Amino acid sequence: MKTTKFFRSTLLITFTFLLVLFLQSCKDNATEPTELTDDEFVKQVVLNGFDNSSVEDNLIAQERTDFDDGSAVPDDDSGPILSPLDSLKRWGRIITGTNVNINIENSGDTLKIVHITRTINGYFRIIGYKNGQVDSVNKPYTQVFNRNVEFKRIGYSPYPRLNWRLYRVSCLDGQTTQPQIGSDYVMITKVEFYKNNSPTPTLVLNGPDFQNFYFITAYFGGSGIPSVNRGDQITIKVYTTSQNSDPDYVAFHWPKNTFGFHRKKFQLESQTGSGPYYRVYSKTFNIYSQHRFGVFNGSISASTKESLYDDDISKFASDQVTFPYKVLQ
Repeated sequence: MKTTKFFRSTLLITFTFLLVLFLQSCKDNATEPTELTDDEFVKQVVLNGFDNSSVEDNLIAQERTDFDDGSAVPDDDSGPILSPLDSLKRWGRIITGTNVNINIENSGDTLKIVHITRTINGYFRIIGYKNGQVDSVNKPYTQVFNRNVEFKRIGYSPYPRLNWRLYRVSCLDGQTTQPQIGSDYVMITKVEFYKNNSPTPTLVLNGPDFQNFYFITAYFGGSGIPSVNRGDQITIKVYTTSQNSDPDYVAFHWPKNTFGFHRKKFQLESQTGSGPYYRVYSKTFNIYSQHRFGVFNGSISASTKESLYDDDISKFASDQVTFPYKVLQ
């Protein structure tokens, strides 16, 4: 009897030891810690991205990197940098701080609707000519951006990483709130994209609340984020409503690439009205030949002329729409 009891005790201890090892192994190989909730995982993706291969899921996390010019940079096609014919030499947005507010709504058990408000603080570095001499000014600013995204359930495992993926992502709608409210002076109302000389637009973004315009990610079989290839010819038309008699400064901002940041200034195509003014700006260009592959946030800004041509730091008003795009080859 003693031998049997000893054998049973030994067997029980061995089994318990192996069970502990197994559970520890499961824990070590877990995709996500068990204490991470679904909402915490969603917030983690918004703030830090998903992984290196899921480029669409990383789109929100890379907003700050895509926005920050890092310094004052010239427009790609502004002519010689030191041309005395243009009082504006170079300019750019420098970010010194950012705050992200995330509000999550549940739609049943299968969908999470995420409202993201990103507040950016910094200054615009502007270099130009004043009385024939190169001069500069730093204009402090605050910009507030709104974007909506949705996560859809794909599983019911104990690990949120295996259960949720980015389903839809909207454009990013933003404007300055300091020193001036952007939309009080100029507002982007519609953007049209034409690809490779197409007579009809391949994409139309209707505003002014662009955070309500969504793209279904390719993971869920939708058309996915708009894609282009290096060398593609793109024409963009931007429609604005403006309170300013002088045409506003409308530009397309590329994210940082091999040789730094790139920006294209739009030309005024047409104007109607006499206050408010309804204007259409356009620009045709080719996708940068060495553009990085992946998914990026491209931005179109409309700023009052005095925002960039006046050294009064109390005058800066800008409206902005940011959209996702993918470079495939």
